[in-house]
Amino acid sequence: MGLQPLEFSDCYLDSPWFRERIRAHEAELERTNKFIKELIKDGKNLIAATKSLSAAQRKFAHSLRDFKFEFIGDAETDDERCIDASLREFSNFLKNLEEQREIMALSVTETLIKPLEKFRKEQLGAVKEEKKKFDKETEKNYSLIDKHLNLSAKKKDSHLQEADIQVEQNRQHFYELSLEYVCKLQEIQERKKFEFVEPMLSFFQGMFTFYHQGHELAKDFNHYKMELQINIQNTRNRFEGTRSEVEELMNKIRQNPRDHKRASQFTAEGYLYVQEKRPAPFGSSWVKHYCMYRKAAKKFNIIPFEHRSGGKLGDGEVFFLKECTKRHTDSIDRRFCFDVEAADRPGVSLTMQAFSEEERKQWLEALGGKEAVLHSFNRAIIPRPEGGAQLDKMGFTILRKCISAVETRGINDQGLYRVVGVSSKVQRLLSMLMDVKTCNELDLENSIDWEVKTITSALKQYLRSLPAPLMTYELHGDFIVPVKSGSPESRVNAIHFLVHKLPEKNKEMLDILVKHLTNVSNHSKQNLMTVANLGVVFGPTLMRPQEETVAAIMDLKFQNIVVEILIENHEKIFRTRPDDTFLESVSLSTSPPNAPPRQSKRQGQRTKRPVAVYNLCLELEDGDSPHPVKEDTPTSSLDSLSSPSPTTATVHGPPGTDKNHLLADGDWGSTAPSQTRSSMVQWLNPQSPTTPSCTPAGTPPSPKLSPCPFSLPATVADKPPESMSSRKARAVYPCEAEHSSELSFEIGAIFEDVQTSREPGWLEGTLNGKRGLIPQNYVKLL
Repeated sequence: MGLQPLEFSDCYLDSPWFRERIRAHEAELERTNKFIKELIKDGKNLIAATKSLSAAQRKFAHSLRDFKFEFIGDAETDDERCIDASLREFSNFLKNLEEQREIMALSVTETLIKPLEKFRKEQLGAVKEEKKKFDKETEKNYSLIDKHLNLSAKKKDSHLQEADIQVEQNRQHFYELSLEYVCKLQEIQERKKFEFVEPMLSFFQGMFTFYHQGHELAKDFNHYKMELQINIQNTRNRFEGTRSEVEELMNKIRQNPRDHKRASQFTAEGYLYVQEKRPAPFGSSWVKHYCMYRKAAKKFNIIPFEHRSGGKLGDGEVFFLKECTKRHTDSIDRRFCFDVEAADRPGVSLTMQAFSEEERKQWLEALGGKEAVLHSFNRAIIPRPEGGAQLDKMGFTILRKCISAVETRGINDQGLYRVVGVSSKVQRLLSMLMDVKTCNELDLENSIDWEVKTITSALKQYLRSLPAPLMTYELHGDFIVPVKSGSPESRVNAIHFLVHKLPEKNKEMLDILVKHLTNVSNHSKQNLMTVANLGVVFGPTLMRPQEETVAAIMDLKFQNIVVEILIENHEKIFRTRPDDTFLESVSLSTSPPNAPPRQSKRQGQRTKRPVAVYNLCLELEDGDSPHPVKEDTPTSSLDSLSSPSPTTATVHGPPGTDKNHLLADGDWGSTAPSQTRSSMVQWLNPQSPTTPSCTPAGTPPSPKLSPCPFSLPATVADKPPESMSSRKARAVYPCEAEHSSELSFEIGAIFEDVQTSREPGWLEGTLNGKRGLIPQNYVKLL
């Protein structure tokens, strides 16, 4: 689990847990800042100390290998995983360069040092300044509240009103600053991935030009660079879409924070000052507590918390409410007070003070006091208002009319669907399209009055104006789950199944639209709208959660991937029925779909064993590509990894995976249809999410394992062991030995003196001085 999203609505509660999440984000940024400073220092050493070049590279490689990006949410896209893995790949390149000790001149100041220093000073430095302002405003706000609440109720009304206004203005200023700081924290966490990796990529590309004997290494790196550039561009595009959505949500909450409070398990929660009575000579004190109340159980939790002491959380108390009574100012020299009596503590009564009269009324309502207000602390999900757009005959007419005009007039227009029209013109066209009389009279195909960008914007606006998204609220979560894990084939199967669970009208309209988008992507060389670009545009249009939160917006990138899968697999998804045995296969499968079946080395034993989980590992090789990518191909014109491309790659999947399998980007889609969400989650996320062992210790291997129903096609990809002499091999899947005669290894391990074993399906090799057995389908011969 990565860093937890910071919800804008929590800025108004300012709960202890919200402060804990903020500190986690701040700690991560500090870690990044220290790492970048160290990396800059290492880079300068590479320039200045040619005699110690090898040592500096080793240190540099070590730093890269140990650093890992944190992410917001519960999963990453395939693009982000490639970016995360890029630092380890860079580290491996540096290790290879250690063997070449020739003196070289490195000019990395412009390509590496300056961009990193600029990022650290301008971006991370800006966040530090925001933190100082936030901490200062926190101190000022709660100090002023303490002072304000200590005002005597006997003072003049004018004086009290003036004080109330001053406190409220200060609180609003604090909330504004808190919103901006939270937005900046989350923006920098997402931004640093590409802002940091791009200078590194430039550094590596420049460094290879100085190596006289490094041409082969540079050639291999060039393929990886091309794919990583696409990963970075896709991540950047998704970041821009996500940032606009986050800013829109922040503005909505800023305008009306009460209507955007998140649903909570508590009937009421927030800060109250609780009177703590002391022995007679010492009077009493008021301590701030974060209080939570469940009305159904009448359970009251109070936890002392002081913002000004660094957010120290005290020991909480729990009691059951008996009754609540409002306190008047003639009985206590404080305003906004009320008493609560505990049912499980006879004779014990606590006096509490709210921050304002309005908040006291809310607490009285929740606790069953005499005064009540119409609104409550927590809101239900606010339904989106229904506009004029409907999924009816007129809607289909609008869709077909717009698509026909676009394909006739503008299929090759650059930035199609990404370039937006003038808002007033778009609204006017949409109004005419939604009127039966004017719609029939409109001839968009031959009219020069309406620009193509106006037509495309009107089409997108119509889809956004539907009462519910085209892919429905009900299936939103089910569509997101499969694209977060699994193999390419299994993702497609899952999306295929879910599309056929959509209502008939939704599926029909989605079919028409996706067919059109497929046609648009086929003209991407002219219009530059690759499958990935179309996913960015139509992900938020076709899918959206029912409740707008930062956590939901962080899943926006996965919505884009769902749309990419639909476009790439339109014919299969919409022209064929999903396999009726799909769900049954998912529920009965005991191994993850992307696990390579490991062959047995002993005969005559039938005990079943689990298979190892592996991550797809891409390795580009010159011989694998019948159509090599040209060196000077601009990144902007490249198809995304998710769309058909002449670039091919070796995909180390289950044994025999087609070596010339076309690369698919972040939209490699997941398995598991989602008739029951839990079965999908269980299937896509095995018990060990990272690198489980091949089998528990002591479990004998089985002579044969049935392949997973959704594993990649099994053909022989590597050289048969019978004709293999002693050579090297590299691990493409992790494995943990279950017997002393076997070797344990991680992805990327290099085996020496690899030979055919007498045990069927196994090889013999040496790793770190130890010789043992290696599963043949877990390695690739070098």
